[in-house]
Amino acid sequence: MIKNIYIIRHGQTDFNVKQVVQGRGINSDLNDTGIQQAKLFFEAHKEINFDVVYTSLLKRTWQTVDAFISKKIPHIATKNLDEIDWGIFEGVEHHPTLQETYYNIINEWKNGNLSIKIEGGESAQDLADRLQPFVNELFNTKYENILVCTHGRTLRVLMCLMLNKSVSKMDDYEHQNTGLYHLQLKDGIFSIVKENDIEHLSNLNHEN
Repeated sequence: MIKNIYIIRHGQTDFNVKQVVQGRGINSDLNDTGIQQAKLFFEAHKEINFDVVYTSLLKRTWQTVDAFISKKIPHIATKNLDEIDWGIFEGVEHHPTLQETYYNIINEWKNGNLSIKIEGGESAQDLADRLQPFVNELFNTKYENILVCTHGRTLRVLMCLMLNKSVSKMDDYEHQNTGLYHLQLKDGIFSIVKENDIEHLSNLNHEN
């Protein structure tokens, strides 16, 4: 059996536009652009017969795929897919000190120091540990066509776990709002079919 897993990042929020740190502690709504991105994604993929939709507990994910959920496809919301917790930076607009600390931590993760974290938040290793049960569920589930809506940093780490890469390589996996990663699981091995595909957004500016 071949399983198809379609993983997208949520649509745009005002926090994305304003460069406000938005992790697990911020439960924001999609803005008008995010709503349009979600509609365009649905129109491009509505013919796929998804067996299940997974989202995080944060509403920006289920709002993004609500058109699929409304088709009465089973919906499983799990905290394991929540965004990383950015601790004391949650809800804070980017400023020089924040950016310096943030990028220092990102560079530490790239260098393999996965346990470093922002005060009060989660480390990359914490996130990986939280995601591993979800990866195990993908291996074991009976569902064959799976839609997953999650968050930027979570998506990066999830890709590493699925493709058996070091979590330090997470920044190899770029993402945009509603960018799609399509993977197949065959004989116990995940492979990428599409990577950060945003073809469905080609008419975004004309639609707004």
